[in-house]
Amino acid sequence: MGRGADAVHAERVLKVISGSDAASSALAASWRRSGRLHALDPASRTLPQRLAAAEITEAKDKLGPMLRVAQASLDRLFVAVGGVGCSVLLADRSGLVVDRRGAPCDDSTFDAWGLWTGAVWSEKVEGTNGIGTCLVEQRLLTIDRDQHFFTRNALLSCTTAPIYDEHGELAAALDVSSCRADLTEGFVRLIATAVADAARAIEAENFRHAFPAARIVLPPAGERAGVSLIAVDDGDLVVGATRAARLAFGISVEKLARPMPAADLIGRGQGENDRIEAAERAVLQRALARSGGNVSKAAKDLDMSRATLHRKMNQLGLRR
Repeated sequence: MGRGADAVHAERVLKVISGSDAASSALAASWRRSGRLHALDPASRTLPQRLAAAEITEAKDKLGPMLRVAQASLDRLFVAVGGVGCSVLLADRSGLVVDRRGAPCDDSTFDAWGLWTGAVWSEKVEGTNGIGTCLVEQRLLTIDRDQHFFTRNALLSCTTAPIYDEHGELAAALDVSSCRADLTEGFVRLIATAVADAARAIEAENFRHAFPAARIVLPPAGERAGVSLIAVDDGDLVVGATRAARLAFGISVEKLARPMPAADLIGRGQGENDRIEAAERAVLQRALARSGGNVSKAAKDLDMSRATLHRKMNQLGLRR
């Protein structure tokens, strides 16, 4: 942006902050947080804050296994967007960038913008921006060009998704940023889809890593089923649930602290007989799967006669 455009943008932001502009959107709310709560000046030219190597290492250690399991998803996302001049950033819940992907030919550009490991992109220090505002509002969003609070960031387009840990707590943010002037609305939507998918993949892989000995169940949970996962132990008791599963099934920390049969949780809304039948069907299906469809072996594993197993299979409509 030129100096004239900078002044226009700063004036527009200040009007919203002061209340002389009646804007009531989520963007306006973020601008007001930036100006009123954090006392930031939209015209400030101060570059993004950067932390020392020791602080970056400490932040990486706090993310623990999630940072390791995220690597494959970061690589795949960069393959999808890196060729068109985008960088991929992973920030912790404080907004500190702990990992990134970028084409070497773009490194100097992204470094100058602060799209680099060690930079802090919290809303508190950078005002409205993809990473910081995503962490505050905890939702997938795009902050496009002059939607940014600072005029110096008004050439950036940033799409960010929140990432939750195995306890359902906000842990990180995944961002794709670009300073290209020719990004179309349609392409930004494609980036948003890719970012959301990658964030869900990181959550799912981190959840599986957190419960290595458990059976991971994917219950029906509408559009959020991709990260609606439940960890079940050998006794079919729920031992863990992702944030989406907690929201979908009303699983509180208190509920998880008590033994909870998976069938009772997933079968909510069914009658008792339906739940018992579903549990029986699941037991028989697992036995048949383990035996490769061999009814005699499955019956032996279940400590029942072959005739009894056949009868139950017929009752439940099961085939080999």
